[in-house]
Amino acid sequence: MSVYKDGKTNTWRVIYRYTDWKGEKKQTQKRGFQTKREAQAWEREQLNKIAGDLDMNFASFIETYSADMKSRIKENTWHTKEHIIRTKILPYFSSRPINEIQPKDIIAWQNEMINSLDNHGKPYSPVYLKTLHNQLSAIFNHAVKFYGLSSNPAAKVGNMGKAKSKEMQFWTQDEYKKFSYEMMDKPVSFYAFEMLYWCGIREGELLALTPADFDFERGTVSITKSYQRIERRDVITDPKTAKSNRVIKMPDFLVEEIQEYISQLYGIKGTDRLFEITKSYLKREMERGSKAAGVKKIRIHDLRHSHISLLIEMGFSAVAIADRVGHESIDITYRYAHLFPSTQIEMADKLSTIRNGGIENVS
Repeated sequence: MSVYKDGKTNTWRVIYRYTDWKGEKKQTQKRGFQTKREAQAWEREQLNKIAGDLDMNFASFIETYSADMKSRIKENTWHTKEHIIRTKILPYFSSRPINEIQPKDIIAWQNEMINSLDNHGKPYSPVYLKTLHNQLSAIFNHAVKFYGLSSNPAAKVGNMGKAKSKEMQFWTQDEYKKFSYEMMDKPVSFYAFEMLYWCGIREGELLALTPADFDFERGTVSITKSYQRIERRDVITDPKTAKSNRVIKMPDFLVEEIQEYISQLYGIKGTDRLFEITKSYLKREMERGSKAAGVKKIRIHDLRHSHISLLIEMGFSAVAIADRVGHESIDITYRYAHLFPSTQIEMADKLSTIRNGGIENVS
């Protein structure tokens, strides 16, 4: 690399040459440094990055981490990670050499996060605090695994917050019927909530649906994609997990309702989105309908919980429910265990019968 002073602008610039991963020679430069010292400091950072030298500052390593990871995960997932890194992590560690960040620094950062407030003036939730720490730890794990960092200081400290999310809420069938009646004044809202409640699909899965996803002869809907709105762009991705790719059998009345809805959409094509609305629209409609119906306020995602609780009440197994909603059966068993009928009394009674029978046989 070389540092030069530009006589025309009276600023400094850096020109450097390097060999990329294909073995090709490259050259680039950066202009506009006010002092030679600033130019040389930037030059050192680039050399550290090229060499993978962990004397580089944390901000420089984030550039490396981003280049490594961005193409490997879904765009909406990266968007979430990038926001956390930019707003909650970089402001605290940006200028620190990554190999000098110690567990005590992580503790100080955790305390800062624990005492911070969100946009509504409320402390961050335990789940969000855990998410923040997991992201920071993932960055250090990347440095350990691929760039020779000796250890992960975030792992030594341990997590903050907790994994358990808010207590799930759900509507009974009667509560949902009261709500859906209030939605009938807006067809797009009514049919959207019908799909959410009676099929248990996720919000992003609903918003990605097209007419081509429905097979009305078989009465099915295929879940093969998810919708996200990212930086004012509509983004269609794969569903949340591989298990989420599934075909759902709809109840007969819902088949008729969706056929009726599609017939109202003049000129719609097979690949057009069926519900060209936003998540914020659904949230507002949820609040409007809940208030009008006089039922408790729940989240959009709680409609999925409502569908699962209804299936449990109807006597379906965890395996069957998991196939329908795109979960692993162990997740259904763990998350909704309190809703499954208890068999403890039946077990105890049968054990008593076996023991008494055994005693009688012995005598």
